[in-house]
Amino acid sequence: MSERFFLYDEMDKTTTRFVSFAGDHARYDLALMQTDRYYGKRIVMNLQGNKYAIIGRDDLDEPGYIEYAFDLSEEEAAELKEFLYEVI
Repeated sequence: MSERFFLYDEMDKTTTRFVSFAGDHARYDLALMQTDRYYGKRIVMNLQGNKYAIIGRDDLDEPGYIEYAFDLSEEEAAELKEFLYEVI
């Protein structure tokens, strides 16, 4: 086996918030991780759907991004965006 070449291998302290809420169209079980990486964006993990994305306010304004990243309908994405606007 050849020697492993790491692009980076670092540790970072994070703050993780676990949130679960029910909207009109779906239930959302999320983990929101805040770190010094990613230019102030959060790592948002959908614990039910095994999907995650690195999200900042600019991503919330991008049409169709939340639907694509989390494989949600327009209605479900609107509920998730409403919450994320409050916390990001």
